[in-house]
Amino acid sequence: QYEQTILVADLQGLTDNGNNPHKVSSNILNVVADYLAVGIDPLKTTICLQSAIPALAELTMYYSNLVSVARLQRNPTVKNEIASKSFGSSIPTGFLMYPISQAADITAFKATLIPVGDDQLPMIEQTNEIVRKLNSIAQDEILVECRPLLSKVPRLPSTDGKSKMSKSMGNCILLSSSEKDISKAVKSMYTDPNHLRIEDPGQVEGNIVFTYLDAFHSDLNYVNDLKQKYREGGLGDGTTKKILEECLQEILRPVRERRETFISDKAQLIEILQKGSEKSQDESSQVLKDVKNAFGLNLFQ
Repeated sequence: QYEQTILVADLQGLTDNGNNPHKVSSNILNVVADYLAVGIDPLKTTICLQSAIPALAELTMYYSNLVSVARLQRNPTVKNEIASKSFGSSIPTGFLMYPISQAADITAFKATLIPVGDDQLPMIEQTNEIVRKLNSIAQDEILVECRPLLSKVPRLPSTDGKSKMSKSMGNCILLSSSEKDISKAVKSMYTDPNHLRIEDPGQVEGNIVFTYLDAFHSDLNYVNDLKQKYREGGLGDGTTKKILEECLQEILRPVRERRETFISDKAQLIEILQKGSEKSQDESSQVLKDVKNAFGLNLFQ
């Protein structure tokens, strides 16, 4: 239905990994392999690399003059991320500015519909603020506002239920996870701490196993029946975890197999990324030209 561009955001990855850049660079092709493994077709979707598109960094610089530090600090997503990463007062400047960078990523392609989790809604709001300010300066509609596209599960919690998924915290399931890793992750999932015996009534809300069943199980009527039995008592956590594990193993097995095929051909992944980035450079350079004109910085044009 849509012309789609997907960005591998390596520059944004550096905002909290500046002292360990290898962590970012070594995972670029892994991300591309993930995209292909879940069925994204590079012939229909442009997959590009953020650092390979100079216009994005330039747009970030221009937009940074339209946003105050106070506004960035008020951004709920930024505040939550800063707290979770325990930066204290040592917040990298790039990290504080990443909402501006995301605005550049979006507006560079005049994107109108942005697939996000609900924790990213403040980013969409901030992007549209920048769009309106820039258009006001230009006295023309050179940028377009966007809106979010949320899935039926707008935010998937980590397996421990405490925060966002993080590989370093060991509370996530990767597309490349082995059967053993998936089994271990499901068995460690947070459920209802008060559900001590099978016959005890259990709470579904906040129970990560049921959150994942809602997200991934193909038979929602069956899941609803499980919820009812769990609430009434008589359904154990071991049973619900077994049902979830079988569901996830079935979903992720073909994804993992496809991913292994793609990651074994790194030359193909690089070619896909290079072609997508070249196409994206052409698109974003025109937007950059319009923004520079808005600021009157077009002396050599």
